[in-house]
Formats: sequence, C-alpha cells, structure tokens
Amino acid sequence: MAKRITILILVAMILGIIVGFILNRTIADPSAAATIADGLSILTGLFLKLIKMIIAPLVFATLMGGIAHMGDRSALGRMGVRTIGWFILAGFVSIGLGLLFVNVIRPGVGVGLPLPPANEANGIAQAHFVLKDFILDLVPASIFDALAKNAILQIVVFATFAGVAATAIGEKAAPIVKAMDSLAQLMLQITDYVMRLAPFAVFAAVTSAVMKEGLGIVITFGYFMGGFYLALACLWAVLFGVAAVAVGGPRAKELFLHIRAPFLIAFSTASSEAAFPRTLEALERFGVPPRIAGFVLPLGYSFNLDGSMMYCSFATMFIAQAYGIHLSITQQLTMMLLLMVTSKGIASVPRASLVVISSTLGAFHIPEAGLLLILAVDQFLDMGRTGTNVVGNAVASTLVAKWEKALEPSKKEAPAT
Repeated sequence: MAKRITILILVAMILGIIVGFILNRTIADPSAAATIADGLSILTGLFLKLIKMIIAPLVFATLMGGIAHMGDRSALGRMGVRTIGWFILAGFVSIGLGLLFVNVIRPGVGVGLPLPPANEANGIAQAHFVLKDFILDLVPASIFDALAKNAILQIVVFATFAGVAATAIGEKAAPIVKAMDSLAQLMLQITDYVMRLAPFAVFAAVTSAVMKEGLGIVITFGYFMGGFYLALACLWAVLFGVAAVAVGGPRAKELFLHIRAPFLIAFSTASSEAAFPRTLEALERFGVPPRIAGFVLPLGYSFNLDGSMMYCSFATMFIAQAYGIHLSITQQLTMMLLLMVTSKGIASVPRASLVVISSTLGAFHIPEAGLLLILAVDQFLDMGRTGTNVVGNAVASTLVAKWEKALEPSKKEAPAT
C-alpha cells in the first residue's frame, strides 16, 4: 500500500505541474482562474481537514499509552532531556547552515527584481515572542478545548501528566491504557482510509500553485530558490550522516526509504500535519518503539522545525541583501539566537515562517515590506521546508531510540526503490 501511494503521489505531482502550466497559459481571465482555484481548494482542504481530524486523538493516545508502558519515570525524564537537547543542536545547525549558504551564494545582491517601497505593508501580522504567554499557553485550560483546537503542545503536556499518573497507579489504570492503545490503532486505520485521497489532494494543490504563479516565477526567483534548495540538500546530507553514524549506513538508508511516502506527502501538500500519521507508522515499521515515536514526534511539531528555521535565516538575509543592508557576524549570531526562540513561540501560527521572518526583519531594522519579494514563491519553498521538517523529526526519533537502546529491527522491509 505504501509503495502504491508513493507512486500515485509522484504521478499526481507531475500531472499537477502539467495541468497547472496549461491552465496558466490558456486562462487569461483572473476571475475564471480564481474560480478554478477555489474548486481545486475543496479537494486539498477536505484532505487536510480529514488529517487534522486524526491528529489530536492520535497524539494523545500514542503519547499517554507510550509513557504508561514505559513504567520507569526516570527514563521519561532522561528521554525528554535527550530529545530537547538534540532539537536545540539541530536547530542551531539548521539556522547556521542557512546563514552560511546565504552569505556564500548571496542571492539578494544585485537582485534584478523591483524592490517594494520600504514603508509598504506586507500583509503579515507580526507575532512577538512573550515568555510569560508562551509558558502559560503550554497548559490547557481544558483538555477538550486543546483537542478541539489541535493544540499539540497542550495535548503533549496533558498526555504526559496522564501517562505518568497511569504509571503511578499501576493496575488500576490498565483499562485506560488498553483503551489508549486501541484508540491509537483506530486512528491509524482511519489514516489508511484518508490516505486514499492523498493523490487527489496533491494534484489539486500543485495544479493550483502552478496555475496561479506559473512556471515563469521559478525562473525569475531561480537563484534564490536554487540556493535555498541547495542549503536544504546540505542539511539532508548532515541528517543522513548523523543517522548513518548512529545506526549504521545500511539502516540509515532503510530509514529514508521508510519515510519516503510521508516526505512526499509533506512536500506536495506543504503540510506537516498531513504527514504525521504516516511518519508515525513508518518509524514503527523501521523499529522505533511507539512509546518513543509517540513522544518525540509531537514535540518535534513545535521544537524541531529544521527546514522552517533554515528558511527563516536564509530569507531574512536575502531581503537584507536585496536592500543593500550589511549585517555583521555579531548581528547574524544574534539573529540565530533570536530565531531559535521565536520559531518555538509561534509554531502554531498559520504561515508561521513568514510571521517569524516579519518579526526578525523589524528587530534588525530591515524594511518589512521586503517580505513581499518572497511571497510569490513561498508556496514552492514551503514544500521543501515542510518535507525537511519530516526528515528532521524522523532522524530525531531514531536517534533517541538508539540512545535509549530501544531501536528494534525493522518489522517490515522498506518500500522498494
């Protein structure tokens, strides 16, 4: 099934590019194009809503059940420290690589695109990081409200408390733990049904993006986009290298074969949520215990957005270069620290990367209107950074499992190449 879905998604992406290009060239009336785009958005929107329907109960069930099965509360603390420690290190590497590549390639220097007026509004609301609000928002006022809003961090906090409490009361919690295991399996079975719509959603999303912007936009922003994807490729190589050192080259290759399908889903839909259930399944097939995958992946949603963090540093420097603004090494190191914090505080905000970039531009006195330069190609770049987030979280789960000496042999062979 996984191999068939992967092939269908690839076919849908290719067809989407072809159909989108044809529509872009043949439809001159903007209102007609908007009508078609609205129609296509029904398929994409339906698929993403079906996925969101699954996420909250799946995260809650897998995390609570996994912690309860762990039994040893000291092991939970140790695993949490290792997970957060890796997230911080991976974050610095991602942001640092973004700054390195943008300084070497310098895609914004001598940019031939017309710069927007410095005082022009970019349409992206800023969201500043406030430590008090961030800490208070971690704890749900009601678990039902958190489940309804898909507030992943709040669900993680409550599920952690519930899992630890279930461990403390022992056998009395056995029926609840068993129910959580059944709920997780139920959600994964629903995922199998929902994933049958994935190729149609991918076709609609790609067709709409290419129809609205056209392939010509890729040529116009080619140097910027090419530089960013080159930086992403370097990050993938680093992640693959770390995985190869930790678990061995053959197993690292096997890991990437297992997560190929969720990567394509994330890449083509530009939605990490769409890939979450399939990533969880892929990791379990690879040999990461459910208690570890169910703990690391939800945290990774907000704390390990490797692709997004790289994009924030790369795009911010691109805009500064386009305006001819020089930022010293000290300022760029300060930017790195700022992005490490702000990328955590507003991870649940729609179009979070753009919001983070807008806030960072203001902090370094770079005209925020420069964000208009990259809005046209943000969809195409979002695909790359979202796919990278999936790879980063899969590697993080594997590393934690290895450090916990819990990594098992693959339950199933990786999909054929």
